[in-house]
Amino acid sequence: MKSRTIAGTPVRLTELGFGSAVIGNLYRETSDEEADQALSAAWDAGIRYFDTAPHYGLGLSERRLGRALQGRPRSEFVVSSKIGRLLVPNETPRGRDDDLFAVPDDLRRVRDYSRDGVFRSLEDTLERTGLDRVDILYVHDADDYWREASEEAMPALAELRDAGVVGAIGAGMNQSAMLTRFLRETAADVVMLAGRYTLLDQSALDDVLPAAAATGKSVVAVGVFNSGLLAQARPGPESTYEYRTAPRELLDRAHRIADICEQHGTTLPAAAVAFPLAHPSVLDVTLGMRTAQEVRRNVQLLAEQIPTALWTDLQAAGLLRPDAPVPA
Repeated sequence: MKSRTIAGTPVRLTELGFGSAVIGNLYRETSDEEADQALSAAWDAGIRYFDTAPHYGLGLSERRLGRALQGRPRSEFVVSSKIGRLLVPNETPRGRDDDLFAVPDDLRRVRDYSRDGVFRSLEDTLERTGLDRVDILYVHDADDYWREASEEAMPALAELRDAGVVGAIGAGMNQSAMLTRFLRETAADVVMLAGRYTLLDQSALDDVLPAAAATGKSVVAVGVFNSGLLAQARPGPESTYEYRTAPRELLDRAHRIADICEQHGTTLPAAAVAFPLAHPSVLDVTLGMRTAQEVRRNVQLLAEQIPTALWTDLQAAGLLRPDAPVPA
């Protein structure tokens, strides 16, 4: 599988990354066996970038990922995790986590973007994964914490990077405006951009992507299916967009894109995976993969040859911005 280097760092990412939120029991339970099989299939397919976070399943994702990578040659894979949510004992458990993950709530999340919080979060991640290091650390979902994240967390991350403890640092979230600030105003090497550069939303062309180009920094694209609407060749009325039932106008737009995809012998999900990678600042598309079957499907989507004329027709139909770089 092709790989690309985060600008200014030694860290290389395969073009397809394994998103580990789902093996942290996002929305529903996933068995240890399913998670192990998905991670094994990803390795066999050549995927070497694995993203996780303490938030995902209250540490379950990190534990499962670390267990699956034990014994693998450490120089051959890249792991990213995140800071911003420390896990502490929950004094008043109710039985189940109430933040999207189907796990017991014996722990709870505490927001902490301080210097000490960064170091503690990394230490806890290393303990849960059993790894000797993580390669990338992102500030996670700092939407309401810009001052703490920019003035405390990012300098601490830069200290870790400059000491060689981590290879690259950055920030990840579902909005583009603050990620643009991270690129322009902090020591971030890379940002993880969720949902803002897809077939349905190219708003990152107005801020994050120009900022990455201007600063010589890099972007990892996630949420390229917009939480489900672009994941199927023909999305149904129950399809989700931004974790809610998709509005009718967006469902109709997705079907118009699907019509043109079918005319060119391809599918909506394949086009959704290919599109972000055409931008020179985007190194990788990371997708959530719960099962080995999902891994194999996503690898096939990445490998699919898509006619250049598809992109021309989407732009002519007003379904893709004319200034969006498209695959050659």
